[in-house]
Amino acid sequence: MTAIDPIIDQITAALEPHGLVPRGGFVFGPDDDAPRLSHGAAACSVVLVGHFGSSIWPPFTQWRQSHRDQPDPLDTWSKEVLTDVAGAVGGQAVFPSDKPYMPFQQWAKRAEGLSASPLGLLIHPEYGLWQAFRGALLFDRIIRFAPHPSNNHPCDSCVEKPCLHTCPVDAFDGTGFAVDRCRSYLARPEGALCMGGGCLARLACPVGQEHAYMPDQQRFHMAAFAHG
Repeated sequence: MTAIDPIIDQITAALEPHGLVPRGGFVFGPDDDAPRLSHGAAACSVVLVGHFGSSIWPPFTQWRQSHRDQPDPLDTWSKEVLTDVAGAVGGQAVFPSDKPYMPFQQWAKRAEGLSASPLGLLIHPEYGLWQAFRGALLFDRIIRFAPHPSNNHPCDSCVEKPCLHTCPVDAFDGTGFAVDRCRSYLARPEGALCMGGGCLARLACPVGQEHAYMPDQQRFHMAAFAHG
């Protein structure tokens, strides 16, 4: 993201060794239900943090070598990294997995101008479905953000929408995701292709295919979903 406020450069430098980047942000308005900071006041600004492609995979896998006993390793790693970064830049870290749940998808749409794909995942005009948000940093002051570019929704020009016709059990219909049907299939022998190579529907999206996750990252996420 383009930096206007110097804090963005500080956040960028702190995140870089971990393969993470600041992914836009905004100032909470008077009509927003801004989250409360640890000292009780409402947050003024939020900076979303995430990654593109497999940028996090090398630092995460290196960390995991000495943290094999963690039941939720990616969440644990994200919290460890972002909590340290938040302390270094004077913010407070929050995460999608923590209660009370923050509206991360709505924040991401607002911060980067993204839209949802037919699979329900947010889609980026360059990186497609191969990107994610790992947390956010809240601040008790107003941060100056550069306007995000006006993104055209890549799905609008995708006529064939192969993502909706590739799942072997038709778990996606463009309006919802049949979670139980998908997990049931993954537990059967015929689900080995998806478990070993990644979600076929996600892989079918033509946008940003060159940024698809590395094979072991695909397997990690499929296993986490199947057993989640």
